[in-house]
Amino acid sequence: MIYPYHDSYPTISSSSFIADYVTISGDVTIGEESSIWFNTVIRGDVAPTIIGQKVNVQDNCVLHQSPNNPLILEDEVTVGHSVILHSCKIRKKALIGMGSIILDNAEIGEGAFIGAGSLVPQGKVIPPNTLAFGRPAKVIRELTNDDIEDMKRISREYAEKAQYYKKLQK
Repeated sequence: MIYPYHDSYPTISSSSFIADYVTISGDVTIGEESSIWFNTVIRGDVAPTIIGQKVNVQDNCVLHQSPNNPLILEDEVTVGHSVILHSCKIRKKALIGMGSIILDNAEIGEGAFIGAGSLVPQGKVIPPNTLAFGRPAKVIRELTNDDIEDMKRISREYAEKAQYYKKLQK
């Protein structure tokens, strides 16, 4: 379901895939060729949520904000199943592993990989091209070429799946 919130309406690129049972409300922008998967909730009723191009937000995610503190996902980000993102910034090509929580004013660097089940606390900055995981998340190491190729594969496969499912909606 797509809902306005007062005078704010979601803006969703026509090239994006929005799965069934997704709820999007208020000041939310979703860029070209992005995909929002089943049972995800994106509320823009406190501050803006900005989702770039070729982003995939997988099943059962929750995206929200604190007052005057937007949530920003730059281009080509992968957000794994059951992730919670709250007023944080996720830089280009980063991957957030399944079940992770990223809190207010945290910043995930470009190309960084957050391991499944991690908690990135308020204000924590994860450097670009690193692997971080844990509760609280700690940087473990620089990413390898294999890590980077796997992240690209996941992004590519979700883009392909999105186009398949989008055709089924017509």
